Parts: sequence; C-alpha cells; structure tokens
Amino acid sequence: MRAMASRTSTRRALKTGGRAARAAAAPPKAGIRAAQAGMAPPKTGAVPAKAAAPAHPLVARHDHAALSKRIRRIEGQVRGIGGMIDDDRYCIDILTQVAAVQSALDALARELLEHHLHGCVQQAVKTGDGARAIDEALAVIRRFGR
Repeated sequence: MRAMASRTSTRRALKTGGRAARAAAAPPKAGIRAAQAGMAPPKTGAVPAKAAAPAHPLVARHDHAALSKRIRRIEGQVRGIGGMIDDDRYCIDILTQVAAVQSALDALARELLEHHLHGCVQQAVKTGDGARAIDEALAVIRRFGR
C-alpha cells in the first residue's frame, strides 16, 4: 500500500512540475557544455546531420507553408505520445497514437516524393541528368517499400 502511495505522489509531483521542470533538472549534453566552454564537442563517429547532398537545381515548392504546418503537427503528436508515456497511459492508446504518427509521416513522405518526381527528376531529365535522378528516386522508393 505504501508503494502505491509513493508512486501516486511521485506522479503528482511530476505533473505539477511539468515537462519543463523535468527538462530543466536534466544535465546538459556534453556537446552543449563543450560549446559553452568554447571547446569543440567530443567526436562520436556519428555522421553530421547535414551530409553532403547531391547538388540539384532549386525547383519552386508551392506548398512549403503547408508542409511546414504538417510537420509541426506531427511534432506535436510525437510530444503528445511522450506525455502519454510520462502519464503511464494505457499501452493500446499509446500504440494507436504511434500508428497515427507513422501514417502522418508516410503521407508527408509520399507528398515530398511526388514533388521530387514532378519537379527535381523532371528537371534532371530535361537537362540530360535523368539517369542519375531516376536511380536516386528508385533507391528512395525501395526504402519506402520495406
């Protein structure tokens, strides 16, 4: 009985403090500390986030605002899942939300792929670089087919 009361009071304390309080209590990451001290962050062997992407001509994306809005909505869904986990919600409810996020990401990926095919690949074919662009598109499509 005492363990149950302790767990409930811990949950209540976390809820009143919120995620911001838990984040503030967490120690900063090593890279952030190194940057604040003016030193280079430790090397972990990881690939940088902005790896050299193949150069391609810029093709106007008319739906930039809609894509940004969509990805922000997905980010909110993911944060909501984190809150559900913190609140010890029912597993099936969490899994339902995970499936919804995966579906939303798949739809976003399809939309980006469609733009890439109609814009970037079409432009590459017109300029004579179609074989490379088509191979690249096929590789991406294969990754989605898994």
